[in-house]
Amino acid sequence: MSAGAAGGVSAGAADGALLGLDAGTRRIGVALAPAGSTLAIPLTVVERSEDWPGALALLAVDHEAVGVVIGLPLSLDGSEGTAAAAAREFARVVGERLGLPVYLVDERLSTVSAGRALRSAGAGGRASRAVIDRSAAAVILQSYLDRIAAQGGSPPSDHREAAGG
Repeated sequence: MSAGAAGGVSAGAADGALLGLDAGTRRIGVALAPAGSTLAIPLTVVERSEDWPGALALLAVDHEAVGVVIGLPLSLDGSEGTAAAAAREFARVVGERLGLPVYLVDERLSTVSAGRALRSAGAGGRASRAVIDRSAAAVILQSYLDRIAAQGGSPPSDHREAAGG
């Protein structure tokens, strides 16, 4: 499940689509960067039911994904706690089930950013948790896309690959 520049993921998802995931305990926000795009768009939410890996696998096939970007909830000081350990386990399961490169990226404040953006767009209190979750996934994926574009198409030098590959 390791990934890198050789993993087929380049700036703007030129080699294929990328999925971005914001994993919560009840829902998984999903975003998409279509092949050739440098823009992440909120896609859907998958409930953390018994077969959430199967639902993600179907989305990956339907959108011809070549990689997955998952938020890693670091502490404000950059350390990893129990939430980060859970995200790493989630990434391991996703990588095994989808058979795609999985990139873990710092997601500190992604939900806050998504909520702020929705409020500024007028969706304030009307925004449901599902809207916020898929928007947070788009923030995570967009952050990754922006960083690989800034580094000439290579994954960010400080990205964290999911272990176990």
